[in-house]
Amino acid sequence: MPKSIVAALQIGALPGGKADTLAQILSYEGAIRDAGASVVVMPEALLGGYPKGETFGTQLGYRLPEGRDAFARYFENAIDVPGAETDALAEMSARTGASLVIGVIERAGSSLFCTVLFFEPQGGLVAKHRKLMPTGTERLIWGKGDGSTLPVIDAKAGRIGAAVCWENQMPLLRAAMYAKGVQIWCAPTVDEREMWQCTMRHVAQEGRVFLISACQVQASPDALGIEVANWPSERPLINGGSVIVSPMGEVLAGPLVGEKGLLTAEIDTDELVRARYDFDVVGHYSRPDVFELVVDERAKPGVRFVSA
Repeated sequence: MPKSIVAALQIGALPGGKADTLAQILSYEGAIRDAGASVVVMPEALLGGYPKGETFGTQLGYRLPEGRDAFARYFENAIDVPGAETDALAEMSARTGASLVIGVIERAGSSLFCTVLFFEPQGGLVAKHRKLMPTGTERLIWGKGDGSTLPVIDAKAGRIGAAVCWENQMPLLRAAMYAKGVQIWCAPTVDEREMWQCTMRHVAQEGRVFLISACQVQASPDALGIEVANWPSERPLINGGSVIVSPMGEVLAGPLVGEKGLLTAEIDTDELVRARYDFDVVGHYSRPDVFELVVDERAKPGVRFVSA
């Protein structure tokens, strides 16, 4: 199916928690169906939330009890995979006929991961990708993924893969995903900066892929009735910027700034061959005689039990 409609759903995690946020997601079912979207990408940490400005009571060398309480609340708002929320999203995918790609906070034992989930209309929850390298103090609350969750999905619209937020700035990760044949690059994020737009256009033209970036929108601390240290009280915490980009780095839709909405564009995967005529980064424009990338896709659980 060379031509299809793809979309970025720009919304934010709600203060009421994951149940309210899930209800908000489901409320866009009609809009997705009306748009005829084959792929819908949603932001990073949409279910579970991105606690911007939270310190979790951590100072170098010690942690405060109130920080442990904050983490316990955050843990409670994360989701199990699979679980009730993934069941609801699978049903939404089936009803709309759209592939869904969504950022969540995943519980695994007593650890949390910043995860992207992939839903297909016929298969439900088909894969997940755990963020390989949490950025900065995200490492206080999220574990690191491994090479076992780097999926590329054969969807109706094309081959779909994902990189989360600043993973998009990891050259070796990009090379690995390009080599897997990604056609539609999904980039859930909370990065609202102008530089993010530059990164998205670069990734699209480097990989010669269609790219869909979905960013959260969050109101200002004043509007939310909270205080966030070293952040202007009237400035939105996250101001969106969802965008859809062509394989030549041209913006097809967006960026959508400062509001919720479903951003859509028509793509044609037949354009990929034309775009790669003069630059196929893992094909004729590569130098395997000089450079070689080895990707370890084994799961690394830390503890293995071996029996006869």
